[in-house]
Amino acid sequence: MVSLMCSLRHHTDEVSCCAFSASLLATCSGDKTLRVYNTADFSELPFSPLSGHGYGVHCCCFSSCGSYLLSCSTDGSIIVWSSETGDVSAVLQHPGRSPLRVCALAPDSSLLLAGACDGTVALWDFHSKILRRCSAVSEASVVACCFSPCGQMFVTGCTHGDLRLWDVDISLLHAEKHAHDLGVTCCNFAPLFKVDGCCVEFRLASCGQDSQLKIWIVSQREGAACVVKLLHTLTSQSAPVLSCAFSSDGELVVSGSVDKSVAVYDANLGTLLHTLKQHDRYVTAVALSPTMPWIATGSMDRTVNMWRIGDGDIGAAVESRQAVCQGRKLPGHSRLLLADWSEEDVQTWLCEEGLEKLVSVFKANNIDGLELSQLDKETADELGIESVGLRARLLRRIEALKAEQSGSEAPDEFLCPITRELMKEPVIAADGYSYERESIESWIRGKNKTSPMTNLPLQTTLLTPNRSLKMAIARWKSSSSF
Repeated sequence: MVSLMCSLRHHTDEVSCCAFSASLLATCSGDKTLRVYNTADFSELPFSPLSGHGYGVHCCCFSSCGSYLLSCSTDGSIIVWSSETGDVSAVLQHPGRSPLRVCALAPDSSLLLAGACDGTVALWDFHSKILRRCSAVSEASVVACCFSPCGQMFVTGCTHGDLRLWDVDISLLHAEKHAHDLGVTCCNFAPLFKVDGCCVEFRLASCGQDSQLKIWIVSQREGAACVVKLLHTLTSQSAPVLSCAFSSDGELVVSGSVDKSVAVYDANLGTLLHTLKQHDRYVTAVALSPTMPWIATGSMDRTVNMWRIGDGDIGAAVESRQAVCQGRKLPGHSRLLLADWSEEDVQTWLCEEGLEKLVSVFKANNIDGLELSQLDKETADELGIESVGLRARLLRRIEALKAEQSGSEAPDEFLCPITRELMKEPVIAADGYSYERESIESWIRGKNKTSPMTNLPLQTTLLTPNRSLKMAIARWKSSSSF
């Protein structure tokens, strides 16, 4: 049995990746931030969210000891964060400034790998932060990569559908052509491997736009070439599969799909164990805790769902943790416009934002969503909120809430594909897509002569104002509550 523990609803754009350490959960998003939670009660750490990337964050991962959190972005950088303080420890830039789609650390955290839109991978010595090599491994964008459990090999996957196995000197060991029609989306090695005499055997999961999850056996005998054999092709999901991950013991493999479902399989037998359906949009990220029976799933619906794998006999500690999470999530009203919130919705929001002291005041004055949206400094004074700090914090939270709801209600076509922010001066580029002028001009100035959407060369850098789209955005803003 797999049961939903709680939903984390703090990102303001699609969730792109989830990652666990022994005691923390990290999530990243197109909203350019990372959020970090304590897995003891799923409370957000004081220094979260982490902001430092100029564009959306595609991938995040922890070092083996859990001391560092890494993230990569369309801005072409990897940021190394301290997991204890949230401080930036280092910033590594792709040599060609190409947008980075994925990053991975070797199991012992000695090497750092990043895959880029220009078909290259960059490999750094993680401890010294010195770039060892940057090599072309594909003619298409590298969107997936992972190290083998021994740390002596890594796999790359690209948008053309190939899987390729490399040694740490970036010498090709094996190429699996067209592993996934229309493109690979994710790949992941099982943490454990088997040694039989002079032969070592690994399990590799990959998924793609062909709506399939595949499990491969990667084996190598001393002095011989690597052999890659297909073990299972899993087809329970009806649309492209965007993410996959093994459990820490390698017994389970989990995948998330465009069909909004999460599939849990027996990795050895290839049988479907559970189908989880709680997200409202594409499931873009899955991760499994190395220490607890938990699954984290992230989606384009901006939520991260936490699931418990078990037989349903949840002990007192888990029940307590579940109660905490239920108190933190915003049930139902998070999808309503602020003006439609009830008094109870407002009081729940106050608790979620750490403003419990104000619940009795708001309850006594019957403050609902409409009144909350109109609350200002003068109204706060009239309510008798004397603490300057508490009053200022309340007003900041209200403004953030209004800004978040305004952005979350915007149709996707009104958002710039690069920044995922509402466009002010939309322009049409040579690829036919519309972008915020400042963002696409910055993209082109940064020597990115390819389309941010298709990765194909832009035939011209000429930008044409999209006046009809600008008028449509203006009409939407004027009719919006905010």
